[in-house]
Amino acid sequence: MLAACSSVPLPPMQPLPPGGPVRAPAPATPAPATPAAPEDGALPPPMLRGKARWVPVRWADLPGFGADALHEAWNAWIRSCERAAPPHAALCPEVRRLSIGSLDDQRAWMQQRLQPYRIEPLQAAEPLLTGYYEPMLDAARLPNAAQQAPLFSPPADLATRRPWYTRQEIDTLPQARAALRGRELAYLADPLDALALQIQGSGRLRVTEADGRVSVVRLAYAGSNEQPYRSVGAWLLQQGAVRDATWPGIKAWARANPQRLQELLWANPRVVFFREEPLSDFDAGFGPRGAQGVPLTPGRSIAVEKDSVPYGTPMWLSSAGPLLTLNRLVFAQDTGSAIVGTVRADYFVGWGAEAGEVAGRLKQPLALWVLWPR
Repeated sequence: MLAACSSVPLPPMQPLPPGGPVRAPAPATPAPATPAAPEDGALPPPMLRGKARWVPVRWADLPGFGADALHEAWNAWIRSCERAAPPHAALCPEVRRLSIGSLDDQRAWMQQRLQPYRIEPLQAAEPLLTGYYEPMLDAARLPNAAQQAPLFSPPADLATRRPWYTRQEIDTLPQARAALRGRELAYLADPLDALALQIQGSGRLRVTEADGRVSVVRLAYAGSNEQPYRSVGAWLLQQGAVRDATWPGIKAWARANPQRLQELLWANPRVVFFREEPLSDFDAGFGPRGAQGVPLTPGRSIAVEKDSVPYGTPMWLSSAGPLLTLNRLVFAQDTGSAIVGTVRADYFVGWGAEAGEVAGRLKQPLALWVLWPR
């Protein structure tokens, strides 16, 4: 309909001359809707951002760019536009219009409007891709014989005491326990599941209420005790206790060594506090809100080091390993305390046990490109 409204008006009707109708002149060839990308032109200079150098490259240098199902990423892009900052905000009207465009239209538009830059660290660092997910766990509103591991909302004095008590102090000091009394949101059966939910920063709970009703809610990040994060997997490796420090390997060790579970938990002094949010059917189709403030999209949202890549930036991710091979458009929509390094990303896998299995084992090489407005 919009295309029809832009048509030129028809010429006025003329009487037919003797001998039949006059042929109308051939219409001029319309200009292409999207001009060809300037791949043959000079590249812009490199840029410095945080601890990274952005080195301009051509689109042909991006592995698998012609094969990605870009339309699967477009919802994540539209989500980023909800909280877009300059210069990305200027592209958002076109991004929304292209949500119903063809793959060829989307790809040609990206090549025309965006310049790829390869991210290089200013200091030597291992390029690494890991995964994270949103746990889906059974919980009880009140403690019972099977479910006694609590999840807390922030204590009232969290802002006045920095850093707050460590995990071990929370478990052992009367004043720390008193500060959290009444802040219990729900109880889990496995303390390691509570730790995993804190490491991931959010999760879904299938909660059995005191009256027996079952509801599904989301726990979102609401603060931390500001203690340093310590990997319990790294602690086990240092102890020589395991060779497999993935999350499934950690759980297997804990089942075999229940007498040392508390020691394992206390190895990470960092504790995360949550707020409870209702989970509508629409919200259930997306992940939790990341640091950008928009819901995460499985397979298309990543957490990055925020000083090197601004939130909302479209990026190209390439990684090949024993678990996954990825060449795809993703968006910098989150960050985390464990995301340290310029060529470093945490890949949002999704929610539930299957996503947790992938996220717990994902650790492989990575290459990243920023797609920056021309």
